[in-house]
Amino acid sequence: MEMVWLCTVLILMQHVLAVTWLHLAKQTSLRGALRDPGVCAGLTGLVEEQVRVCRRHVEAMEAVKRGAELAVEECQYQFHSRRWNCSTLQGLQVFGKVAIQGTRESAFIHAISSAGVAFAVTRACSRGELEKCGCDRKIRGVSPEGFQWSGCSDNLSYGIAFSQAFVDNPERSRGISSSRALMNLHNNEAGRKALLAHMKVECKCHGVSGSCEVRTCWRVMPPFRKVGNVLKEKFEGATEVHPQRVGSRKLLVPKSSRFKPYTAHDLVYLLASPDFCDRDPRRGVFGTSGRQCNRTSPAMDGCELLCCGRGFHTTQAEVVERCSCKFRWCCSVKCKQCRHRVEVHSCR
Repeated sequence: MEMVWLCTVLILMQHVLAVTWLHLAKQTSLRGALRDPGVCAGLTGLVEEQVRVCRRHVEAMEAVKRGAELAVEECQYQFHSRRWNCSTLQGLQVFGKVAIQGTRESAFIHAISSAGVAFAVTRACSRGELEKCGCDRKIRGVSPEGFQWSGCSDNLSYGIAFSQAFVDNPERSRGISSSRALMNLHNNEAGRKALLAHMKVECKCHGVSGSCEVRTCWRVMPPFRKVGNVLKEKFEGATEVHPQRVGSRKLLVPKSSRFKPYTAHDLVYLLASPDFCDRDPRRGVFGTSGRQCNRTSPAMDGCELLCCGRGFHTTQAEVVERCSCKFRWCCSVKCKQCRHRVEVHSCR
């Protein structure tokens, strides 16, 4: 009995530790601290496999921190008007228990986080900030469209490989028998594929008076906001799955035959989400009481849906805005400050 209890605790601890590396987003700049690989063991939130990656690629850890920041910022932007709005905590688990519960919210967190690391490391390569990588020089010659490949193409293959090594290793250490590890690994890869699938080509013309006699082009990543938009759509259409043994392998298959088969680009989840209406510390749910809502909106940010039918309070607030702005020659804009009162609606 004691052995069963110990195994259960260890499994839970592994789930808890899976995304604690996002705590890097809350730490101050790492540039000065990471001149010595020995510092890696002292970074809050890293598990053993990630400490080893840190020691091998210590110069890249500032980019990993930026990737964590991007993930948190984008999550909060995409969900700012939802009942679950990516609220962060001060503890080791940046998103609280929501990140480890196998829900579609957890699926989004893993996808946006793995994409964030791939994006930030790739960007650091292109900017010449890392010694072990630079621009993607494999793209050379003339394209089928007739332009010359040149310039600094983003080395996304390096960024993706780094993300796989850093983000996926804690999951792989559990072994593929864990349903949660299978879910997290799939969603990690879906996040990176959202980045890869939306790479674009930028070009520059060369010639007399901009005649574009010669056009040189290179591949660049999409803005990270585009990646967030794509993954938010995948979140809305995520597939609920359950583990099933096929031969000697354990796979995740759609829970209902009515669900469409998911692809490598889709998000999957194991457990239905709570409604996030009422505060539930046990499940890491903050509830929506006190959240501001839009009285006239029929969408999720509207008071009816956001407040879960509990109603809302209305108060008056004074807002100060710039107004009556005039351009003054040369070269400034002068504005007045206008004060007016607005109604603020908050969930009961």
